[in-house]
Amino acid sequence: MNNNPDHFEVLRKINKSNKITQRKLASELGFSLGRLNYCIKALKNKGLIKISNFKKNQNKIRYIYILTPKGISHKTKLTVSFMRRKYKEYDELKKELKKIEKK
Repeated sequence: MNNNPDHFEVLRKINKSNKITQRKLASELGFSLGRLNYCIKALKNKGLIKISNFKKNQNKIRYIYILTPKGISHKTKLTVSFMRRKYKEYDELKKELKKIEKK
């Protein structure tokens, strides 16, 4: 399983709001447009998201990003992995604090 934190964050944001522009999504994630575009293409190539047009006009094309069933499953696995890492970090910090308190 690929534990790319950028992909995890993009999947989380798309899950929350699939009708978001790339510019706004990049801004909310603190990514450049190029970095976000790279992530979106990678997620699409892996079959984790679908991209569809939802509004066309002369100036720009807007897209809707949809998590596929595979994408939902992958996001869930990444979330579990993230939570395990955070619990492990928490336990390590608790141990360090106990050592400091004993001194």
